[in-house]
Amino acid sequence: MDYKQLDTSKTYLITGGTGFIGFFLSKKLLEQGCRVIGIDNLNDYYDVNLKHTRLELLKPFEKYTFIKSDISDKEVLMKTFEEYKPNVVVNLAAQAGVRYSLENPDAYIQSNTIGFYNILEACRHNPVDHLVYASSSSVYGANKKVPFEEVDFVDNPVSLYAATKKSNELMAHTYSHLYKIPATGLRFFTVYGPMGRPDMAYFGFADKYFNNEPIRVFNNGDFENDLYRDFTYIDDIVEGVERLLNNPPTEAVTHKVYNIGNNSPEKLMVFIEALEKALTKATGREVVFEKIFEPIKPGDVPATYASTELLQQAVGFKPKTTIDEGLQKFADWYVEYYKVK
Repeated sequence: MDYKQLDTSKTYLITGGTGFIGFFLSKKLLEQGCRVIGIDNLNDYYDVNLKHTRLELLKPFEKYTFIKSDISDKEVLMKTFEEYKPNVVVNLAAQAGVRYSLENPDAYIQSNTIGFYNILEACRHNPVDHLVYASSSSVYGANKKVPFEEVDFVDNPVSLYAATKKSNELMAHTYSHLYKIPATGLRFFTVYGPMGRPDMAYFGFADKYFNNEPIRVFNNGDFENDLYRDFTYIDDIVEGVERLLNNPPTEAVTHKVYNIGNNSPEKLMVFIEALEKALTKATGREVVFEKIFEPIKPGDVPATYASTELLQQAVGFKPKTTIDEGLQKFADWYVEYYKVK
C-alpha cells in the first residue's frame, strides 16, 4: 500500500471548520505545521458555545485563519479562494441530521445543495489539487444488503438529508468530469467522541441522564431485531481523512467515493450499555438510563454498516478505537466540560 504522506507546505481550506470533524481535522493539520483556512457560519443548529470553544482552541495557531461566513454566500467564498489560493479543499460544511430535514428542509437545500455548488464553482475557477467532501452513509437508504459497499445502488434515499448528499456525489462527479477537478467523496458512518455533536444520540442520552429525564430509544424495545450502527471514533475518522488529502484520484478517474466507518456494527442497546458504563466510571457513581422504547422513526434505517475495504486499499485506513475506549473518552470529557457533579 503506497500512499503519499500529508504535504505540510500546502494550504488547506476546511469548511465547517468549527464543526465536530472540521475542528479535529484542522487541529491535526495545524499541529503538523500546515496552513489552514477555516470557514464556518457558526449557526445555532446545536449549542453554539461548543463551536466557540472549538474555535478558541484553534485561534492560538499562527497558521490558522478563520472566516465567519456561509458557503451559500458565493461572493465571500470566491474572494476567499482568490485571496488564499487553497491547494486542498475539505468541504465539511452542511446542514446535518436526518430528522431535522423533516422540520427545516430550506436549510438543507441552502447549505447542502447551493453551498456545495458554490464550492464546485470555486474549485473550477481556482483549480485545486484535491477536493474532499462529506457525503453520508444515509445515501444507502433502506438497502437491505450489508455491509454497504460503494458499488451498491443508492438511488432511493429515505430522507431529504440523504437526497442532498446523493446529489453532492452526482454534482461532484459531473464537475470532476467536465473540469478535471480531482474530487473524493466520503460517506461518513456515525462519528462520535469528545466535543461531538449534541444532536447525536449518545450525547443526547448523557444530557437527558444529567437532567433526570428518561431517554427515548427508537427500536420498539425489540432487542432481537435491534438497530445496528457503525460507530466510528473521531480520531480514526480524522486519520482516514488526513491520509486521503495528498492522494487525489488519478487522471483517468477524477472522482471517487469511499465509505469511512468502522466495519464493525454494534447493536444500539450494546452501545447504550457501554455509555452507561463509561459515565459510571467518569462520575464515580452508578449510571443507569431510564428508557422509554418507541417505534423506529421515519427516515431511520435498521442497520448502517460500512465495508471499508476500498479505503483500506487506497490509504491503509483501519479504525482501531473500540466502542468502550471511545465512549470512555467522551464520558470523561463530558463530565469535565459540563462540570457534572
